Amino acid sequence: MNVGKICKRHVITVAPGTDLVAAAGLMREHHVGFLVVVEPEPLAQLGRPVGVLTDRDIVISVVARGADPTLLTAGDVMSREPALAAESDSVEQALHTMRGMGVRRLPVVGSRGALTGILALDDVLDALAAELGEISGTVRNEQRIEGVLRP
Repeated sequence: MNVGKICKRHVITVAPGTDLVAAAGLMREHHVGFLVVVEPEPLAQLGRPVGVLTDRDIVISVVARGADPTLLTAGDVMSREPALAAESDSVEQALHTMRGMGVRRLPVVGSRGALTGILALDDVLDALAAELGEISGTVRNEQRIEGVLRP
């Protein structure tokens, strides 16, 4: 299974120049704690990821320091050069990256480096649960068929 098959394609993005209060408003509006900061890419709908902005970034870097959020942009607070996953990466590779970087989400990029989605640990758990359900269904079905064929 590869990342492109299980990642979410709906990603909330902002430009580096987006004011921080507006970015926080997007998080609230869309019920997310993670925005991908993108630069426009001529042939890409979502742009090229240059950073990520989390609700935790805002709390730790702005609120806890008493900084004025109205004077800051997403680019001022974002984590630069985010860890990425390619659509063609295996889920195992993506999990290794997540573990190594200590993150729960990865922007997903296509072959030209443009943003195509986002992979969260929740997506991996959903995919694994579905696979485990298939396995247990196979075992149950095997037992049912045997019971019919060999009463």
